[in-house]
Amino acid sequence: MVSPAKPRIAILGAGFISDYHVRGLTAAGDVAIACLVGRDPARTRARSAEFGIENAATELAAVLADPGIDGVVVATPDGLHRDHAIAALSQGKAVLLQKPMALDTAQCAEIIAASEASGAPLTVSFMHRYFPEVRWLKRLLDDGALGRVHSVRIRNATPGADWADWFYSPENVSGGVVMQLGVHGIDLCAHLFGPIAEVTASLATARPNRRLADGRAVTTALEDNVVASYTLANGALVSHEMSYTEIAGCDRFRLELYADKGTVWLRTERGPAAIYAPEITGQDGWVSPPLADEALGAAHHRHWLDIVRRQALPDDSASAGLASILVAEAIYRAAGEGRRVAVACPTPKEHEVK
Repeated sequence: MVSPAKPRIAILGAGFISDYHVRGLTAAGDVAIACLVGRDPARTRARSAEFGIENAATELAAVLADPGIDGVVVATPDGLHRDHAIAALSQGKAVLLQKPMALDTAQCAEIIAASEASGAPLTVSFMHRYFPEVRWLKRLLDDGALGRVHSVRIRNATPGADWADWFYSPENVSGGVVMQLGVHGIDLCAHLFGPIAEVTASLATARPNRRLADGRAVTTALEDNVVASYTLANGALVSHEMSYTEIAGCDRFRLELYADKGTVWLRTERGPAAIYAPEITGQDGWVSPPLADEALGAAHHRHWLDIVRRQALPDDSASAGLASILVAEAIYRAAGEGRRVAVACPTPKEHEVK
């Protein structure tokens, strides 16, 4: 297969998150956003014009059959992820799949199987991995500079989605804040510190009645506040707080790390990153490391485009997407049964659909 120097990308979904992907692809450069695909013709045309995308479409099959499309961003509602991802992969398109990967682990397995059958690369969109401060911390951890990690605190919190009612409908999603926001922290935990082995959790619905940005009222029984505790495979302890009712205070996520040789805070009142580790920094005080100044999503989409071009191997995000849903399901089970729950740890072949 010839690697496209300037991949042509179709974006499925004209909703809120498509803005992130359009801006990220544009910032990454050397790409053509060929088409925006949506269900509502008028809205899709309006969003295409807003983004400067020439083509707007509502017929997904025709877009996927186009041999000139090299990659597809699946940014549709959760309940459509499986069908849309499998349809694109089956046509040989590289896929960047918005999180949560799917409604459950069985659907995740079907998507992975479709990627393996077609040979088309599958990437799950865990955007937080690519923040400069996260990449900096990952290097520290991979080098072993901090020594053994003792404990971690992660907080994912926003006011909650107010741009679409499907977020609060059990017909379209399989969970509330855990699936919509918490999977980011679950993946970040595993990406940085290792697999989650055991889970305990408590959850609540603090705001069952909500008002969307367009004035519509929605009522939901889905959870919007969760406190989960993880024991990692390496023995480290993690506290993970998830909230869909926070008015202000958490910028996408907050992370605190406590290890043998230092303390690291990310995205806190100390800035994007701060480290207290005299043995590492040579200073008896908090130090803010220099970080890359780049557009949101640029590094994320640059990495994916390298995969589309076959200039980089597929990453671990597909298996990580499955793992994140395994942990989410363990959170719901632990909260429902009031006990500690072990998280399944599939081998590469265990996700195959029989």
